[in-house]
Amino acid sequence: MFRFIHSSDLHLGKRFGNFAGDLPGRLREARHGVIARLAQHAREQGADTVLLAGDTFDTETPAPEVRRQALAEMRHHAPLSWVILPGNHDCLQATPLWAALKAEAPENVLLAVEPRPLQLAPEVMLLPAPCTTRRPGRDLTEWMDGQATPEGTLRLGLAHGAIRSFSEDALAADVIAPDRARRAGLAYLALGDWHGPVEVDARTRYSGTPEPDRFKHERPGEALLVSLAGPAALPEIAPLATASFSWRMLDLHLLEDDDPVRALAALLPEARCRRQTLARIVAQGRARLAGQAALAGAIAGAAPDFAFLALDDAGLATACEPDDLDRIDRAGALREAADALLAEAQDPGRSAAEREVASAALARLYSYAQDSRADAAAP
Repeated sequence: MFRFIHSSDLHLGKRFGNFAGDLPGRLREARHGVIARLAQHAREQGADTVLLAGDTFDTETPAPEVRRQALAEMRHHAPLSWVILPGNHDCLQATPLWAALKAEAPENVLLAVEPRPLQLAPEVMLLPAPCTTRRPGRDLTEWMDGQATPEGTLRLGLAHGAIRSFSEDALAADVIAPDRARRAGLAYLALGDWHGPVEVDARTRYSGTPEPDRFKHERPGEALLVSLAGPAALPEIAPLATASFSWRMLDLHLLEDDDPVRALAALLPEARCRRQTLARIVAQGRARLAGQAALAGAIAGAAPDFAFLALDDAGLATACEPDDLDRIDRAGALREAADALLAEAQDPGRSAAEREVASAALARLYSYAQDSRADAAAP
């Protein structure tokens, strides 16, 4: 029995510049912490090797501290072996990166930088397909088919990229044959690139990223424990939880008479989980102006509990009655602006995007009017 951990797409050093405050730093630290979590799983499950199927680093020029601290953490978990494959974000074209890694890597870190067999254990051979450039333009796993290994050897493949046109970037021209494991006689093909776990066939898997970095994938971050009894035996594969942050897209479907605040409260995770949760509330359906204002207020009130909380109300149509506009103003410039925005929001001759902009502006105008009245009434 040969047992190992399959992971990929750690993207160490990712900047997360679309977030503010201390959150980018927390997210970067969580990615570094994945190394220790993978090592703990390996110890608990009796695995001696961790295969990292590309994009260990987020860029071709990670900061020296990102690179050296990652290697130091891997060294700390010796004799556990780590195999690092160049991916499209940290491809071999990044010559300074791989030269530094060769100079600094401890003995328990193997750099799979050439398409040649690497012996992982007696009668266990790894066939890696390192990314030569960000867009190689060819199937880098093709060489595995003709590579001879001693009879009875357990053959493992390690690669990073798309199968068919299935890619994290959705633009990859480098397509890995979906039946490469069968063609090359592989007991298992460990893939990276797609950030969610995917089973291609019984012997081919994307592990997904161990620490999510976007709202695109529904599954939490995980790695795979792979156990192989022999070349002909099907692998036994088990997911291992690895993520410290949860990224969630939460759908909020509203009818005109619904209470948006109550519906939101039923949707949000329990309080103790919120600090490690990034959530985007996707509101759809119809709501009165007062309901939209209350929903926006509830989101703002709950946001400090979360790592990140945002509202996407582009799909929420505005249901408006005359008295809703009266609450903005009964006459004057504000009322004229409200009437004009309502007309634009309900104009079938305008594009959906234009109607959404007008509806959002009307909701903001309503909230502004209510806030102004509350301020005026305050002592």
